[in-house]
Amino acid sequence: MRRGDPPPHRLVPYDGAVTSDTATHAPKGRTAGEQPPPWQLRLRRFGYAARPQTDVRERLVPPFPEPGTRLWSLLGFRPEIARRLARTSGWTAPLLVTLFAGLLRFWHLGSPKAVIFDETYYAKDAWALWRYGYEAKWPDDINDKVIAGWTDVPDAPGYVVHPPVGKWVIGIGEWLFGLNPFGWRFMVAVLGTASVLMLCRIGRRLFRSTFLGCVAGALMAVDGLHFVMSRTSLLDSVLMFFVLAAFGCVLVDRDRSRARLAAALPVGEDGVARPDDGVGDGLRLGLRPWRIAAGVFLGLACATKWNGAVFLAAFGLMVVLWDAGARRTAGARRPYRSALRRDVPWAFLSTVPVALAVYVASWSGWFANSGTYSEKNGWQHSGYYRHWAENDGGYGTDGFLSGILNPLRSLWKYEQEVWDFNTTLTSPHTYQSNPWSWLVQARPVSYFYESPKPGEDGCPVDAADKCAREVLALGTPLLWWAACFAVLYLLYRWALRRDWRAGAVLCGVAAGYLPWFLWQERTIFVFYAVAFLPFLCLALAMMTGAILGPPGSSERRRVAGAVGAGTLVLLIAWNFIYFWPIYTGQPIPMGAWRNRMWFDSWI
Repeated sequence: MRRGDPPPHRLVPYDGAVTSDTATHAPKGRTAGEQPPPWQLRLRRFGYAARPQTDVRERLVPPFPEPGTRLWSLLGFRPEIARRLARTSGWTAPLLVTLFAGLLRFWHLGSPKAVIFDETYYAKDAWALWRYGYEAKWPDDINDKVIAGWTDVPDAPGYVVHPPVGKWVIGIGEWLFGLNPFGWRFMVAVLGTASVLMLCRIGRRLFRSTFLGCVAGALMAVDGLHFVMSRTSLLDSVLMFFVLAAFGCVLVDRDRSRARLAAALPVGEDGVARPDDGVGDGLRLGLRPWRIAAGVFLGLACATKWNGAVFLAAFGLMVVLWDAGARRTAGARRPYRSALRRDVPWAFLSTVPVALAVYVASWSGWFANSGTYSEKNGWQHSGYYRHWAENDGGYGTDGFLSGILNPLRSLWKYEQEVWDFNTTLTSPHTYQSNPWSWLVQARPVSYFYESPKPGEDGCPVDAADKCAREVLALGTPLLWWAACFAVLYLLYRWALRRDWRAGAVLCGVAAGYLPWFLWQERTIFVFYAVAFLPFLCLALAMMTGAILGPPGSSERRRVAGAVGAGTLVLLIAWNFIYFWPIYTGQPIPMGAWRNRMWFDSWI
């Protein structure tokens, strides 16, 4: 093999297989007979194992395993057709899962025909954005008129506390279908469905397993919180979509950058690549467009809700550690110093300035609509605080740069006001919850509730009592409770098995979850957890792979693992079906509704 040739396609451990904890090779730098360092010997009693060692190129770029044809052969397909179907399963299987998720999310999407929960803000703000470029101040009693067909937008600017991208996205559906429940929920359902496809593909790349990737996507497809949020025009599902897209981009970038390092390694006469400090310490990896794409998506996340900035910081730290680890594997003597010199400056420029530029650009409608000025009424027909610098701020600039500096100063003042509001919001709310309770879904949020009488709104005429119609933002309980154990399993894999995949998934969970513990006195809700739900599904898929058993296990062990993993997934699916009526606002007898209120805190 010549220097620079890609590594051969062979099935090798992927930093320790998801379903295997074995490590039979000697660690780098020692022969098989040498003893490991004392610290490794001490940790072995707690389950620590060093990574199995293979060809350096294969450690840098673990190949995807060749898809098997056994399933298709059992279904009766001829060998050549079975091979063709197996090769395309990397896309066909995720697309089938996505089709299933889409059918669920678009079924009666316009029901209930009402403005539910915080749709009262975002649906109308989106309509105003597409009309004027800035949010308007709506009358308090306008919701019933909107449902009846009202489309006129007040021209008075409205004070809003979230950036505009999520509302621009919601407004696309309203532009296509009008100011009605289907219109303002359409794009959120599209992104919710697309996020299932992305998760399938991300899981496939992360675990090198189409099956486990589809398990992760299918789990998210039948999660009640994701389902309800995908059918409601709130911002958190839009935030989740952009965060997941950014995670996928950095994951692709990781594979491609490590492939460049692998291709540059010297190869001995035996065809085995050797670590090389010249490559590890000195190779420049050039343009990394997937990191720029990640910066764009993280900027869109920040421009949807500010907590997207936490993911920007967390993913930034993660990619630095990935770069240092790749260079160490390639033979770098000082991997962290090399990463700081060769990778970190470009990683920063590819993400932070890009995200900041996207954030500022998201306010383009607010910037562009400067309004009109008169001596009598001042500035009119412009966004809230659009002319603060010239009026109340007293910092107005005249001259060539006034058209740039004044709006930027006004936006900075606006953002200060929003920061003060968001960090001091302590107004009591019936459905607020503490982040300690989120993972067990102790306090879900009721978006919509009615009690129709028999013969009304779908309530059976012969019903003994009135019915209940509710849309409850409740995660599928068995999924979330199982995810608690999955997170513990990933902590073990990351800390004692040195599994980078577990660390990557935990990074997403931590970025979406832990910051809320700093604001426990603030009015916050469990549906904020949808931002890190995809990472919980990845954690659960990884644990499912461990339940299935390691490669090479006995037939008995594999059957037992398949029964255990299959039972868990089927129970989660059944749990979703059981709660279907209170996810979709279907009228059910009051007794059936009470049976689904497993805990008093759900009411």
